[in-house]
Amino acid sequence: MTEQTMEAEVHSLDAHRAARGPSVPGPPGPPGPVDVVEAVDRPDNPLADWLSVPDAPVLPAWARSRASVVANVTAFARLTWWHTRFHGFRTPKYLLKAVLLAARGFFRAVRGLWPTLSAQDHSAAVKALRVRSKEHPEDVELAVRLQLAHAARTRTRRWRFGTAAIAVAAAGVGAALAPAVLQLGATAAVTVPLAYLGRGKEGPVLLDQGAPPLKVDMSAQQLNEALRAAGLLKSGSGKDDKDAPRVSCTMGPVRDGRGWAVIFDLPRGGGKTASDVLAKREVIAQELGVDEIQVIMSRVRAAKGGNAGRVSMWVADDDPYLGTPNPSPLAKADTFSVWEPIPFGQDARGNRVDVPVMWQSMFFGGLPRRGKTFTQRLMTAAGLLDAWVRHYVADGKGGADWMPMKAVAHRLVMGAEDDAVNALKAMLAELLAEMERRFALLRELPTSICPEGKLTPDIVQKYKLPVIFVTIDELQEYFTAMEREDREEVINNLCRIARRGPAAGFVSNFASQRPDAESVPAKLREIITLRYSTQVVDRVSSDMVLGKGKAAQGADASVLSEEHKGVGVLVTGPASYVTVRADYLDGPGFAAICAKGRALRAAAGQLSGDAAGDVTAAADAHGLRLPPILSDVLEAMRHSPRMFTTDLLAALVNLDEDTYGDHNAERLAAELEAAGVKRTSKQVKISGANGAGYQRRDIEGAVPTEILLTPGR
Repeated sequence: MTEQTMEAEVHSLDAHRAARGPSVPGPPGPPGPVDVVEAVDRPDNPLADWLSVPDAPVLPAWARSRASVVANVTAFARLTWWHTRFHGFRTPKYLLKAVLLAARGFFRAVRGLWPTLSAQDHSAAVKALRVRSKEHPEDVELAVRLQLAHAARTRTRRWRFGTAAIAVAAAGVGAALAPAVLQLGATAAVTVPLAYLGRGKEGPVLLDQGAPPLKVDMSAQQLNEALRAAGLLKSGSGKDDKDAPRVSCTMGPVRDGRGWAVIFDLPRGGGKTASDVLAKREVIAQELGVDEIQVIMSRVRAAKGGNAGRVSMWVADDDPYLGTPNPSPLAKADTFSVWEPIPFGQDARGNRVDVPVMWQSMFFGGLPRRGKTFTQRLMTAAGLLDAWVRHYVADGKGGADWMPMKAVAHRLVMGAEDDAVNALKAMLAELLAEMERRFALLRELPTSICPEGKLTPDIVQKYKLPVIFVTIDELQEYFTAMEREDREEVINNLCRIARRGPAAGFVSNFASQRPDAESVPAKLREIITLRYSTQVVDRVSSDMVLGKGKAAQGADASVLSEEHKGVGVLVTGPASYVTVRADYLDGPGFAAICAKGRALRAAAGQLSGDAAGDVTAAADAHGLRLPPILSDVLEAMRHSPRMFTTDLLAALVNLDEDTYGDHNAERLAAELEAAGVKRTSKQVKISGANGAGYQRRDIEGAVPTEILLTPGR
C-alpha cells in the first residue's frame, strides 16, 4: 500500500466519471470540482487532540431532564420545609440556650476587660517600687517615685471605670427610651456576640443537629490505611510513611445517602488489581471499623470510564438490609408483561433492581427459612399477571407455599412421594414434547415473522404459544426420592429444558437448599444464567449456588446473617452481581395474585390443564364454598385415584400441620362424612396391598354437580 492511499481523502465520484467519459450514451454532464477533505483524526495532525470533542454531557446529571430538575427542586423544598419545622419547634430551647451562653460570654468579657479597667499595666511598676522601698527605706527618691506611680495608677483607674460606667448608663437609658423594635435589635446585637463568646471554640452548639451524628466517618487517609493493612498498598521506606504509595481518588470520599461513596484507582507498580480489592472486603471492613455487610464494592468497567484498577466503594452507616421489608409492586398491579423486567427488590442504596427473565433460566438457593421460596415466588407472581403465560409447577416439599397455584397452574405436582415423582416425570415429558413441537413450528415460519428463530410477543398470540414458566421448588427432595436411573433421566430432561427451552419461550425457575453434587448436580447448575442465594453456611456453599469463584469476586452469600431474611446475592452475569433486599409478597398476597391470574386466563381463554379442572377454584367462581376438609383431601389425592388412610393423614399434615396435626382415622372419617362423602368401600388395593383408605371418586362425589359440569373441566 502506498503512502498516498493511507491519506484520508474524500473524492467526488461524479468528477471521476465525467473525466473518464459517460459509460452509456447520453449528454455528458459538466465536470465537477474534486473535493479533498483532510480528516481531523489523522495521526500526523498536531491539532487532532485539541479539536476532539469531549465525550461528556454538557449539563450535570440533575439538570439533563425536566423530570430530574423537578425532582431535585421538590426534594430541596421538602428538605427546607423539614428543617423549618424541626428548628421552629425548638425555638424556645434555642432562646434559653442563647441567654445562658450570653451570660457566660458576659462573664468572660468582664474577666477579659478587668486587667484594663483596673490598670494592671501600672501595677507592675507600683509593685516593683514597693518591694525596693521596703528594702531601702532610707532612699527618699525611691519613696517619691513609688508615690507618683501609685497616684498615676489611681487616676487611670478612676477615668477608666468612670468611662465604662458612663457608657453602660448611657446605653441603659438609650435602650429604655428607644422604641421596642430598636430595643429588640439592640438586644440581638449584644446577645449574639456575647453568646458566640460564651460558646468558645469547643463549647456547645446552639442549634440541634437535624440528622443523627455519623456512625462512620471516612477519609482518604483512612482508606489508604485500610488498603495498606489489607496488603493492597506497599508501605513506605520512611518512618512516617509519607512516601508510601497511595490510591488516587477520582471521586470522594463524599456523603452519598446513608453512607460514604468513593471511587479510587490503585497505584501502578504495586501489582494489585480491582479484583484483589474485592477479595479483601472483610479485612477492609475491619480496618474501617464496620461490618463487611456495610461495604459495597464493585469494579468500574471500561464502559463507565474505568480500568482494571478502578474500584467503586460505598460504606453504609449501618446495616442497609435491615428494617421493614418493601412490599412488592406486583401486589397492586392488575396485569404485567413478562417481556418486561420483573420488579425484584432494592440494593443497599435503595435503587430498584429489576430482573429480565425472557431467554433466561433461574436458580434460587440458601438455607431454610431465609425467604428463598418467597423470593422465588416473585418471579412466578409476575407470570401470573400475564394471561399468556402457562405455568408448570412442582413443589418437592408439598407444603402450603405453592398451594394457591392450583387455581392457575396447567400442571401442579405437590410432594415427593412415588405418585408425585411419576407426575413430575410425566410433566417433564410433556414439556419436552411441547418444546420440540414449538421448534418445529418456529423453523417453518418465515423470517419476516420469526427473524431470529425465537418466540416473539406477536407469535405468542397469533399461534397460541404462551410463554411457559417451569417452576420447581425443593429440587433436592425429588432427586433424593428417586432411584439412580430415574434421577439421571430427570436431570437430563431438566438440562434440556434449561439449555434449549429459552428460545421456545420456556423460563426455568428452580430452587433448592445447599445444591451439592448429590442434591443438584453441577451439570444442571452450571447452565443456569441467573442465580440468587440467601444466607448459606460458608463460602463453598455460596459458590455452589452462585457459581465457582464468585465468593472471591465479592459475591458471597455467607456474609449474610440470620436477620437478613429475604436478602440475597443476585448474580446476573460472569462479573455482574448485587446484594438485593427482595420485595415482600406474603402468602395471602400470593393467593390473591393467583386468583387474579385465573380471572385473566379465563377472560383470555387461556385457562387450561389442571387449573381448568380444579374443583375448589370452580366452586369459588360459582360463589360456593366447599368444606375445607373436602378441598384439602382432594388436593392431597391430586396424583392418586386411591390412597391408604395413613398416607392420606400424612399428606394432610404436610399440607397444614396446624389443622391436621391431631387428626386420626376416626376423626378424618367423621369430618368427611359430615362433608357429604359416601364411601363405596373402606378398603383400597394399591400395588397388590389391601388396607383402609379412600377412593378419589368418592371424595369428588360430594362436590356439587354444577361444579363438576363446569365447561373446561
